[in-house]
Amino acid sequence: MPRMNLTEPAVIAAAAELADEAGFEALSVSAVARRLEVQPASLYSHVRDRSALLSGVQRLALGELGGRVSQAVAGRAGSAALRALADAHRDYAIQRPGAWSALQYPADEHTVASPEAARIATLSIAVMRGYRIPPDDAVHAVRLVAATINGFLALDRGQAFAHRNESAHQSWLAAIAALDRALSTWPQGSGK
Repeated sequence: MPRMNLTEPAVIAAAAELADEAGFEALSVSAVARRLEVQPASLYSHVRDRSALLSGVQRLALGELGGRVSQAVAGRAGSAALRALADAHRDYAIQRPGAWSALQYPADEHTVASPEAARIATLSIAVMRGYRIPPDDAVHAVRLVAATINGFLALDRGQAFAHRNESAHQSWLAAIAALDRALSTWPQGSGK
């Protein structure tokens, strides 16, 4: 691979690709430098340290996922939007496993306040508006949806469903249908 003109986005993209191949936990400045065929010192003008590298991958993943969710939910409401939101997460987790894993780790304050994180939050709350959920409860509903999606995907990725004959995809559909029922019958004022 020819030596490339290093930029922060190029370093972060290489780190995300490495995470997809070797796992998010395997990321280090040295590992990314080897991938880019440069010395680790060459990367420190683009990423401060391993923590900054990991945060960069988180923001990249949030940005990519936000784009997918935005496309998926556009023009949809209610159960169709919920299914599109969930499927966008599942597809991303399958196609970008290391980048998806980055989203399962605590984010630093800069990542939490990033436009990428704000976009995901805004899209998720917009999906909740398709249900009769009081505005004060929207965050609680988003957390329920996120916990269900993330929990299912973590269990599936860990092969927890592999020992049964029933299709994991059918279980996925049942989980999303159960979320839809829960959101459709959300009790008024429950988050107080």
